[in-house]
Amino acid sequence: MGEKICAVCCGTERERTLDCPADCAYLIKAHRYEQEHRQPPDAADIPFGDTGISRNAVYEQEPLVAGLAQALLKFAAEQRALTDLDALAAITALGETYRTLTSGIYYEKPPDAPLPALLYAALAAFIEEYKKQAAGAGFAVPRDSAIFAVLVYFARVCRSSTNGRPRSRIFLQWLRAGSPQPQEQPAETSRIITP
Repeated sequence: MGEKICAVCCGTERERTLDCPADCAYLIKAHRYEQEHRQPPDAADIPFGDTGISRNAVYEQEPLVAGLAQALLKFAAEQRALTDLDALAAITALGETYRTLTSGIYYEKPPDAPLPALLYAALAAFIEEYKKQAAGAGFAVPRDSAIFAVLVYFARVCRSSTNGRPRSRIFLQWLRAGSPQPQEQPAETSRIITP
């Protein structure tokens, strides 16, 4: 907000009506406290709770996992308004698309909200490009069931790491922290020698 607010407003409006900066010391402390005192989620709150995935299914698709994380972070950098709930909506909708693809039916229902719909399209485009590059390089193209397992993993991690507030970005910050950041090139100094 660029100005001081009282402790009560900070506590009650944090990530609800206030778009808190990620480096706010009070926000960081609140997130740490919430993580330490988090209750296990209800079974109904777990995305794709009726679906079992193995750890191997995710580990075998590690390049796809890393690529999806980078695609999501790139989108978040371009669309600063993106929140965890937007990401969860897009990932869940894309997961539902791939769930139907595993049964041989092509049915797509992107999210209704504009920002999650844009992320849905960006992630779907990344997956198609990933498949083309894998085929062109002679690598095994991931099956729709493997892609579905990766999307289930992303949806569950997103849901378990966020606090559910409308403007929360805990999952996106977690992804940023775990992803390599591009290194800035040092500015080249002038080669002109002055007397």
